[in-house]
Amino acid sequence: MHDGHVIVDCGVYAEGERQDLPRDPETVAQAIDDDGRCFGWVGLHEPSAAEMRRVQKLFDLHELAVEDALKAHQRPKVERFGNAFVVVLRTLWYVDEGDAVETGQLSVFIGDRYVVTVRHGEGGELATARQQLEERASVLGHGPAAVLWAICDSVVDGYEDVAEQVEIDVDEVESSVFSPERTSDAERIYKLKREVLEMRRAVGPLREPMEQFAHGMPGINPKAGPFFRDVADHVSRVSEQTEALDVLLSSALAAHLARVSVQQNDDMRRISAWVAIAAVPTMLAGIYGMNFDNMPELRWHYGYYAVLLLMATVCFVMYRFFRKVGWL
Repeated sequence: MHDGHVIVDCGVYAEGERQDLPRDPETVAQAIDDDGRCFGWVGLHEPSAAEMRRVQKLFDLHELAVEDALKAHQRPKVERFGNAFVVVLRTLWYVDEGDAVETGQLSVFIGDRYVVTVRHGEGGELATARQQLEERASVLGHGPAAVLWAICDSVVDGYEDVAEQVEIDVDEVESSVFSPERTSDAERIYKLKREVLEMRRAVGPLREPMEQFAHGMPGINPKAGPFFRDVADHVSRVSEQTEALDVLLSSALAAHLARVSVQQNDDMRRISAWVAIAAVPTMLAGIYGMNFDNMPELRWHYGYYAVLLLMATVCFVMYRFFRKVGWL
């Protein structure tokens, strides 16, 4: 008895058509052993070690590849084990509330007549890709290579969706940085740069494998090459878009810091101007308060008013001067 939440779906395909068979790994393994024309696709979601060992025995998966599939923090890569190979992909999805790019992992085991997918995380669901592929018998007829193409195409489409969402946030940051209002954008820019870095880690390593699949690789049906060329083109486009977003964020951060520096200089000039204005009456009041007997204004009836008038006049003149030079 298997866990229905672990075994997402199982299918056996012959000549581009899905066979009406029970959906469990044992049935798939038995079918591909009995009929050399068909191949099977088993989909797992966050399986336990025991569930992975069960599938490993059925399809003779390599132990090291199985160990990597159980750990959801692998770098995107392609590894060959005899006649089979494993493709590790990073899945991405976007959480708009926190400007966050969440990541998952998708390991794809490819053999001559089987495909086993192991998915970690909420993103990268393959039900839609499976359904669309089953509706295209001519493509599905290419065997496991067609499944690998459908998976890669679905994952890369997810990258494009994430890149579009991040680009919207980058545009918002640029508008905020250059708005007339004072804003604090450094924290959001830094967070977005972290998310773009996650994208680069997922997209960058895929460029070379997709090119290999597109131009011929042992174990990949040569007729599937044009489909992989399309995926490779999308990967290159997303990779370039990611690089551009990183450059834009770096430029926005530099502009924000420069603007903060200018604002601080303006603030210091204003403070200095007001300090200079306040220094004049402070000095006069200090002198006036010393109460020397030989100060003529002490016994002059209008001396107090004359000093106040002098303070006001000097402060007004300084205020006009600082306004004229742009300090106030």
